[in-house]
Amino acid sequence: MTQAPDPGGAGAATRPYSRTAAPLPSPAQPRPLGGAAWAGRRIGLLGGSFNPAHEGHRHISLMALKRLGLDQVWWLVTPQNPLKSAADTAALDLRVATAQARARHPRIVVTALETQLGTRYTAETLAELRRRFPRTRFVWLMGADNLRQIPHWRGWTRIFGMVPVAVFPRHPYAIPALVGKAARRFARDRVDAGRSRELPLREPPAWVFLDGPLHPASATEIRRRGDSRAWAGKTGVPAAGVAASDGPADRAPHHGT
Repeated sequence: MTQAPDPGGAGAATRPYSRTAAPLPSPAQPRPLGGAAWAGRRIGLLGGSFNPAHEGHRHISLMALKRLGLDQVWWLVTPQNPLKSAADTAALDLRVATAQARARHPRIVVTALETQLGTRYTAETLAELRRRFPRTRFVWLMGADNLRQIPHWRGWTRIFGMVPVAVFPRHPYAIPALVGKAARRFARDRVDAGRSRELPLREPPAWVFLDGPLHPASATEIRRRGDSRAWAGKTGVPAAGVAASDGPADRAPHHGT
């Protein structure tokens, strides 16, 4: 596998890319058989339970759109885990509706695409997306807490090998994450933040840490407070069955390489 050059180095590995494609309809919903509509697009993928979605998710997404030069950010709302009761995680339709109310941006697209793909783990989802959207330039978006946890995800090294990765600060995880196992494993593939707009064009593995203003919102804290407004919001849907942790996009932290 071709590796990206050291941060700030010359000769970044890129693929042909055109910015002349017609604008996407707004909002455009991705479909498993509609990959041609996203040919040549730069799409950020923010996966998770969104239990519930909050302003922190929106903050990261807006930062990604600007700093990475993305066309859209897709919020991949994970399906309901069949091994957990409704008391652990709110129903999928409620989480999707709440996320749509929180997104409030024409280039942030909320989707439960994984239910159509039939995937459960991040590595599986990315493999399917690459197969069904072969000409789309995906970037995986995650917080520093997940960079620290990702070595416990199933097929975590495959994730870095399939798409570029953008990591965002989250207190107090940034420093531990940047000296953690994943950061060390892919140290040579780290891209300088000043060249972050090149990331979608880089051949993986390639990743960047985007420092910037922190947002205090936390799904875990929202659930701890029992803040029903976070669920009702503009959706008018009452809060129900909210207790699970704000875990990573992988629904189960299986070990793997």
